[in-house]
Amino acid sequence: MKLFQQLLLAPAALGLLAPVAASAADLNLTGVNEYASQEQVTSISQFSDVKPTDWAYQALSNLVDRYGCVAGYPNGTFKGGQSMTRFEAAALLNACLDRVTETTDELKRLMKEFQKELAVLRGRVDGLEARVGELEANQFSTTTKLKGYAAFVLGANNYGPNLVTTPNVAAYANNNKYPFSAPVAVGDKYGTYADKTAGALSFAYDLRLDLDTSFTGKDLLRTRLRAGNFNGSAWFGNAPVGLVGMETAFESGAGNNVVEVNRLFYQFPVGNGFTATFGPRVRQDDMLAMWPSAYPADTVLDIFTYAGAPGTYSLNLGAGGGLWWKAGGFSLSANYVSANGDVSNPSLGGIGTEGAAQTGTVQLAYGGANYGLAAAYTYSNGAGLYGGNGTPLAVAGFGSTSANSVGLSAYFSPLSASWFPSISAGWGLNSYVGGSTSAGSTYYTTATSGYTDTITLGGASSQSWYLGFQWADFLLKGNTFGFAFGQPTFVTSSGFNDGNYAWEGWYKLQVTDNISVTPAIYYLSAPLGALQKDNGMSFSALGALVKTTFRF
Repeated sequence: MKLFQQLLLAPAALGLLAPVAASAADLNLTGVNEYASQEQVTSISQFSDVKPTDWAYQALSNLVDRYGCVAGYPNGTFKGGQSMTRFEAAALLNACLDRVTETTDELKRLMKEFQKELAVLRGRVDGLEARVGELEANQFSTTTKLKGYAAFVLGANNYGPNLVTTPNVAAYANNNKYPFSAPVAVGDKYGTYADKTAGALSFAYDLRLDLDTSFTGKDLLRTRLRAGNFNGSAWFGNAPVGLVGMETAFESGAGNNVVEVNRLFYQFPVGNGFTATFGPRVRQDDMLAMWPSAYPADTVLDIFTYAGAPGTYSLNLGAGGGLWWKAGGFSLSANYVSANGDVSNPSLGGIGTEGAAQTGTVQLAYGGANYGLAAAYTYSNGAGLYGGNGTPLAVAGFGSTSANSVGLSAYFSPLSASWFPSISAGWGLNSYVGGSTSAGSTYYTTATSGYTDTITLGGASSQSWYLGFQWADFLLKGNTFGFAFGQPTFVTSSGFNDGNYAWEGWYKLQVTDNISVTPAIYYLSAPLGALQKDNGMSFSALGALVKTTFRF
């Protein structure tokens, strides 16, 4: 109840307390006059008989401080325990009403002075209320949010000095130790240089639209629509060199510039600390409680996207499900994905079948506010590396057999921008098992123009590692500088000299909160590994690009 209303009710309340009218003889008119004639006090401390422990102390203090309509007796006392006559109550009420009237008149003058401004504000509020009402009446879901991402990539590659993309089989069949289909590491007399067929300046894009829906406030239904036109570019992880594949490079299975459903899964809590995820289009990392890297995936080469262990963190996409558990900083995740889970033929697809192209992953992790580390194991069968993650021999080992992969990854990020960078590191080990040539071995079969040869990897294993660094607010606030280096997946046994190195550096200029421009360069020392080294070929790849990213 407002003070003014309380004051208006005061006489009635007092009347109830004194139902019998006082006679003239009972009234102390002298006391009333003394009370009414006193100046109003400005602080409750002026009353010598009012203490902070009194039950009405705060109420009396508010009347004095806000309205100044409380008077005392000449001796500096309030006499709070003394009975009040109706005349004294009338005197107090009259003093307070005078102050309320003064306040009201002042407010009226202010409202008149700012009449135009108040009218504008009132109009804006009415307009906002109308727009909110329209949105509530027409939106298809009260819990769905749209998040968008678009990347423009402009750049080129330089290959050299002697990789060819159209080999002359008759010329190298008896001279090349490991003949295989294009691309082939041989001398220039055997074909056309790669930099003449795949080194041109090109311009491509990647577009993603995420529709995130929640029905309970704790669950998530994600639908991602994605389109791109990287197929045909050197950044798609295909010929002539797979290792120059970019993280953002995308092309729908139906071709360039075609929108596809890239994600469709549902995630929800189960009991205390558990979260379940399942869907017909879900990726391995969507079902991990923690991603063990702070190095941004949205940079340059896809090599550095997999926490140093592409065999373990293969990011297999398809039909699947998983469960994770969190308690404190610890988490345990387990998931399964079949890349061909929508196919009913068990030889070509299905779930848990020979043709499933499947992965099963278990990860144990621990993380804090600015650090994390994880150990993970993945069993893959017909699914694993693609050309952007390893040398041709390492990729072939995954493609033709099953593999056991382990990964160890960790990261640390400063809590605030400083000279000390964010550091991410990872290492992966893969062991190929099975194969159709003989037990415990794997093979790599190639054919060009009717010529076929078989390379037996002989139960080979492969490894990978990386280090990634980034500095926040580098040179200018909001900008970021980073670089990474390491070895993409390469065969480490069976007598192949397959090792190679990769490096990238970039600087992200944050133009606005939603737009950034990132110039970058990268280098690959021996992208074909043993297939070029064992033939004495010195071949490398150098590239540069500018990526403009829009987030909305």
